[in-house]
Amino acid sequence: MPDPAVVGRSMADIAERSQRLVAEWLKRQPMEDHAADPLNIGRAFMEMTTRLMANPARLMQAQLGFWQDYVTLWQNTTRRIMGMPAAPVIDPPAGDRRFRDDAWKENEVFDFIKQSYLLSARYVQDVVAHVDGLDAKTAQKVDFYARQFIDAMSPSNFVLTNPEVLRKTAETGGENLLKGLNNLLSDLERGKGQLHIKMTDFDAFNVGENIGVTPGKVVYQNDLMQLIQYTPTTEKVLKRPLLIGPPWINKFYILDLRPRNSFVRWAVGQGHTVFVISWVNPDERLAEKGFEDYMTEGYLAALDAIEQATGEREVNAIGYCLGGTLLASTLAYMAAKGDDRIKTATFFVTMMDFQEAGELGVFIDEEQLQSLEDKMNKRGYLEGSEMATTFNMLRANDLIWSFVVNNYLMGNDPFPFDLLYWNADSTRMPARMHSFYLRKMYQENLLKEPNGIELVGVPIDLRKIKTPAYFLSTREDHIAPWKSTYRGTQLLGGPKRFVLAASGHIAGVVNPPDGGKYGHWINKDLPADPEAWLQGATEMAGSWWGDWHRWIQASSRAQVPARQPGDGKLPVIEDAPGSYVQVRLLA
Repeated sequence: MPDPAVVGRSMADIAERSQRLVAEWLKRQPMEDHAADPLNIGRAFMEMTTRLMANPARLMQAQLGFWQDYVTLWQNTTRRIMGMPAAPVIDPPAGDRRFRDDAWKENEVFDFIKQSYLLSARYVQDVVAHVDGLDAKTAQKVDFYARQFIDAMSPSNFVLTNPEVLRKTAETGGENLLKGLNNLLSDLERGKGQLHIKMTDFDAFNVGENIGVTPGKVVYQNDLMQLIQYTPTTEKVLKRPLLIGPPWINKFYILDLRPRNSFVRWAVGQGHTVFVISWVNPDERLAEKGFEDYMTEGYLAALDAIEQATGEREVNAIGYCLGGTLLASTLAYMAAKGDDRIKTATFFVTMMDFQEAGELGVFIDEEQLQSLEDKMNKRGYLEGSEMATTFNMLRANDLIWSFVVNNYLMGNDPFPFDLLYWNADSTRMPARMHSFYLRKMYQENLLKEPNGIELVGVPIDLRKIKTPAYFLSTREDHIAPWKSTYRGTQLLGGPKRFVLAASGHIAGVVNPPDGGKYGHWINKDLPADPEAWLQGATEMAGSWWGDWHRWIQASSRAQVPARQPGDGKLPVIEDAPGSYVQVRLLA
């Protein structure tokens, strides 16, 4: 058992920290009327309830089905207690890690708790999904937040209904709960009253030391980005340099996480002269930087710099997620201006048509945008942690509740994991840019419309893009659903190739050939319907990286002697990964 004196001191410290946190939190709470419901959830559920009450027969039918299943569960549990076999009424979905402990199946009480929860969850989801008369946006919001509630109420999230937590509590005499409470308070202190769950050991990684370590030099910089040129590892390189534009919602080193899974290192090894844009982590001084500034000071400035560094005017370009949306916008702008420097374009999990934006659309309505813009206009930027919370909610069981159980109930320290370190290494969004992006792309869906958007006074049209394009999407993407990204193939005017990788937004992209973890699908035909594309596609084993490299080589195999950073007209500024990426919001 723990030392009572140690427990007493710990509890006194916890009480003092808790009191201070609550007082500080109360001071920061806004008094505006909309602050009580900034996500506009209440109105959506009120509308759902009104519609639901208008059809009591359907509600009664759902309740009867639920109670029939519940009676069967009681009967089966009684049979099990009496030593007789009984099949489960309901099983958790395949891959649901919340109920992997053997006690959830072997112990009659915990099996009953688990199945009761699953039946209740199914009942709520069925009722919510079959409400007549709701518009699509409201129905999506109700469904999303109903699932958030269901996930939160899982018995695995509570001490008394989680057998694994109870077992550890008994083994440690409750030390796990005491340590978990300290972990919780530390996370609240780090978030200054907001809960910032610590998903990994922040001290285990350092960008430039054990992640983001591919050798290279910063050869250009401006207010919005640093341009990194990587050191070659082959005697000859492809004549066309490769420019990679990552999203500025996260940092570029997701493509250079570790040597074994670094796309940057691998591309250098294939003979590419790789340049990567490392975006600034903006503060209030860059509040007025807009989407078009990211184009002019991002891709266009990088093209000019690459020509100075290598003497080459023509490049191959990659855009990842938001970086891909910017690349498509830039190509349309360049087409309007007669600029043909980008000879091939690759789009990683990139949306151009936002009609079906997936569950991120839940956060895009006029009330929420106004609330968000109020916050951004006061600060000059969107705080990175707020964007991270939104993405985490898309996979709440994996990215929120599993850490609640591990850190707060089990009292464990988070495991050192490079991907989760990157995920927590948040970046801010300039107010003007983010408002433009959310309104023009997500809310109004104007990028797909001919001349729907102007950049630097130039109306742009994606259909005028004749550049050969390679689309890489991922089948389990929660952020950029693959059927939405596929629509880009119907918008661009040049030759196109679409490849669908297994897994999600990150793992499906960062999938090196040596790992062979996930396969991919290919189909040269590009019908309008993405399902028709998939039905005609061929599944291939292993990574898509080799397919992409062969596609690039087909456009031009010309080679030149390897280029060293600093050999051209641009002097070296500093070593990669540069200083911009080192600006951290982690605490």
